[in-house]
Formats: sequence, structure tokens, C-alpha cells
Amino acid sequence: MFNEARRRAKVYGMAATLPETGFLRLAQIIGRKPANDDPGITPIYPVSATTWWDGVRTGRFPKPVKLGPRTTAWRVEDIRALIDAGSQGGAA
Repeated sequence: MFNEARRRAKVYGMAATLPETGFLRLAQIIGRKPANDDPGITPIYPVSATTWWDGVRTGRFPKPVKLGPRTTAWRVEDIRALIDAGSQGGAA
């Protein structure tokens, strides 16, 4: 397991710090630019929000999970699979 984590750290950078299970909000996936006192969030999968939602609609990116009426998130497992598919030359 340790060697797998080290390999992920080399290949994916931020993706290596993802938990094994759980949920990610959109800003945690695509990042957020720093502003004023906010340091921002480094992207795991750097695309725009429009590109992300278009990809969700077309099936290129994983479907979200509604955690509440105004809370949308993605399973960490689905984001890892997206990254793995991209690193293996799949359509991501």
C-alpha cells in the first residue's frame, strides 16, 4: 500500500493526498483561485466549472451525489478512477 501511495504521489501530485473513501465538493476537484485572505484550493483535476459540468452531462466525468438540497459532491473513488483512466491513456 505504501508503494502505491508513493507512485500516486509522483504521478498525480494532489490526488495522492485524497482519502480512500468519502466525498469531494467541486472546488476541491477543480480548485479555486486565491482571493484576498483566502489562500485558494489547488486543483486535483484542473478544468473550468463549465467544462466540468459539461463533462458530467456527457458522461466524461462522474455523476455527482446530492448530499442535501444545496449540497453536491463526488465520491472520492469516482475521482480516483477518473485520474487513473487519464494516466493510463483513457478518455478523461
